[in-house]
Amino acid sequence: MMTIKTRAAAVAAVAAAAVTLAGCGGGGGAESDGPLESLTIQAPYLSTNSPQEGNDIESALEDEVGIDLDITWVPNSSYEDRTNITLAGDEIPDVMVIQGKTPGFVRNAEAGAFWDLTDQLDGYENLATTFPETQESASVNGTVYGIFRARDLMRATAIVRKDWLENLGLDAPETVDDLYEVAQAFTEDDPDGNGEDDTYGLIIPKWPGAIGSNSPYDVIETWFGAGNKWTERDGELVPSFTTPEWLDAVEYEKKLVDEGLVNADFATFDSAKWNEPFLNGDGGIIIDVHSRGGQLLGLLKESDPEGFGDYIEITGNLAGPDGELRAHPTDGYSGFLAIPRARVTTEEQLHEVLAVLNDLNSPEAGKILNNGLEGETYELDGDLAVAIDDAPQQLKDEVGAYAQLGTNVTGFQGYRPKQASEPEQELYDKRLAIEEHDTEYAVYNAAAAYVSPTYVSKGAQLDVIVSDARLKYIAGQISREDLEGEIERWRAEGGDTIISEINDLAGGE
Repeated sequence: MMTIKTRAAAVAAVAAAAVTLAGCGGGGGAESDGPLESLTIQAPYLSTNSPQEGNDIESALEDEVGIDLDITWVPNSSYEDRTNITLAGDEIPDVMVIQGKTPGFVRNAEAGAFWDLTDQLDGYENLATTFPETQESASVNGTVYGIFRARDLMRATAIVRKDWLENLGLDAPETVDDLYEVAQAFTEDDPDGNGEDDTYGLIIPKWPGAIGSNSPYDVIETWFGAGNKWTERDGELVPSFTTPEWLDAVEYEKKLVDEGLVNADFATFDSAKWNEPFLNGDGGIIIDVHSRGGQLLGLLKESDPEGFGDYIEITGNLAGPDGELRAHPTDGYSGFLAIPRARVTTEEQLHEVLAVLNDLNSPEAGKILNNGLEGETYELDGDLAVAIDDAPQQLKDEVGAYAQLGTNVTGFQGYRPKQASEPEQELYDKRLAIEEHDTEYAVYNAAAAYVSPTYVSKGAQLDVIVSDARLKYIAGQISREDLEGEIERWRAEGGDTIISEINDLAGGE
């Protein structure tokens, strides 16, 4: 563990090599004479009760980082409002959890309210990320205003009825062509063997989000080579739905629907009931996140405790029609830890704070943030954590709250959970292997870093134009010409301005 004295020396070394940054005026600046003795933080909690003062999790973390942690806990439901109030007041903390690139955060950051960390993190082994694409996505127009909080990057998969594959002598799909063939067989070849024409391939619900919201359609379009919401073509960043590959993917989606290989009520089917056709033996394929496979396995365990491991197969991402694998990633982060300049006013103070955050994201502290306390919230079985079910609920809630402070920007800093049974462990291990493999083929949103003013003001409404037209075309309600006409309407009503702004920002880095 780094002591206060050794940390002070490290801070001095990093600060001496760092790019000089101008201080910013404001109230509540930290003391600059002597080493930092406590770190003030504002963070959300998601449970009913906030962590108790002086709790065991905080004490263990303070032992690791060598200073006191003074944390203001705010209910998640009111966190955004509280953040705005905090920034307008005098009681500003050293570190704030920021939950996303909201318009308010972007305005404050670009006005100088938070430290620019773009060139400041490489000197800290636990803050210098091994996921540079995610850090770029989390930036604001290329400027890093916070240490991103990593989340699973690669989650997309086809979830397939393994028993139906075995009944029909089929392998799990590896390509979109395979997916079509399996969906067709699940629809036409009596995969459950009951002699009835009562099954279909793909289960797709009414999707609550617009274009680029990780719907099954978006995932398939990435597999076809259309990019991930935005892509680069001829040196310009463009929306994925302006590419020929996107239209090819939509034609594929329409073919699945036209041939009855998808549930007939796909346009209205409640997403809250997405699991039911799979469990009931009506449909055999879901394109979603791999954690749904674990959820389905748990539900099958309740209904078939002996044979529940025989029903679920996950594939990961599928290769496109040209045979190339293009994996559809998530954003890879959920907000970040930002440092307000009104509180941390000098570069010396900045590096004192970064040094503490570096310790707070060490492998040792990471186990506390991600797992809690050995012997109290978990026991070890080899290198896997076995949860102690009868641990006090308050303690479990506190582990969940302090996890909000973990960044994991160099990879998961903790013990993986041991699953309750062999089939569940096998599925979990396969999921991790797929994540590692598919990450090499991730297709990132090429415009994720850039904040277009026009998109902030009207992008969500514009994107609905395209998502509605896609759905109507797939359902046979409009023509291909109508679909392309709606894309042109998107352009005319502000889309071309968004494209121009995004490219201006990208060219200005």
